Amino acid sequence: MRRLAIAALSIGFLVLFYFTVHAAYKLFASDLPVPGLALAAEAEAEADAHAYRLVVITQELDTPFWLQVKKGALSAAAERGVSLEMWGTYSSDRNEFLKQIEIAIASKVDGIIVQGLNTPEFTYLTKIKAAGSGIPILAVANDVPMNDSLRRTYVGSDHLEAGRMIARQLVKDMEGTGKVVLMVSDRQEDYQRSRLKGIVEVLRAYPQVKTEIVASGDEKDAAVSATDELLNTQPDAKAFIAVAANHANVIIQEIEKRSQVEPYFIYSFDDSPDSMALLKQGKIDALIAQSPEQMGELSVKLMVQWLDGKVVPLNPDGYFTNIRVLRAGEAE
Repeated sequence: MRRLAIAALSIGFLVLFYFTVHAAYKLFASDLPVPGLALAAEAEAEADAHAYRLVVITQELDTPFWLQVKKGALSAAAERGVSLEMWGTYSSDRNEFLKQIEIAIASKVDGIIVQGLNTPEFTYLTKIKAAGSGIPILAVANDVPMNDSLRRTYVGSDHLEAGRMIARQLVKDMEGTGKVVLMVSDRQEDYQRSRLKGIVEVLRAYPQVKTEIVASGDEKDAAVSATDELLNTQPDAKAFIAVAANHANVIIQEIEKRSQVEPYFIYSFDDSPDSMALLKQGKIDALIAQSPEQMGELSVKLMVQWLDGKVVPLNPDGYFTNIRVLRAGEAE
């Protein structure tokens, strides 16, 4: 009986030992690197570590211009293997726009590409919060002073040269004489000031061209009131330049309520579908066409190069994308 008990215990011990060894082997084997798979996993982890998170933020998310910026930015991001999202507002809500910037900073993205805005709140977010978090800011389409924002660079149109170009076209069309009204916003952004400076710089050389600067709010009702008033007080105006491009449609609509548009020279800086339609109809005599898709591509390219340490520092004066004058007879 004793022998039987010893045999049973021995068999039990052997069975337990077998399962213990088997379990240990499985655990050890599961940790062994599989040739090829281990290298692939390591490469994937390294790629993830270098997959920058970028965000583009704008006040005009659904406009044709910014959809083109988005197209270029996404294309450049995909080519470089970085993550990119397009954020912003659909109604030029400045408070919501600023909130989006704050969220991006709190999310610790690797870089922010943003439409510049000249406000103390924007300056605080970019100069203090983003810089304090080590997040680089790149201005696109609309620039802001570097000292105010600490932006790394600007990518977009040379608005000073754009103002010069449209002024030269105006002088040619008006044959160097007449009164021109320059419509601006009450609260001018940096790009508007640059355009205005370029226009005045050229027209100063033509004393027979008289200029009148008229400020209006950004809302349509304010622009309508301002246009109506200037048509009453400036009956001898021969030309209009919509320095704030959204005023072009309003100017044309208000003129058409009184007379024909044809005798007037009207210029804009916006090649949106609406403006292009007016150009084809001959209601706008010329406009400045920009290159938004190129802006998106170049801004992402430069941001990645900066993050990689390949281009440090970026040119503080900015990188200008293509602009050209489109005249009514040349519209496609």
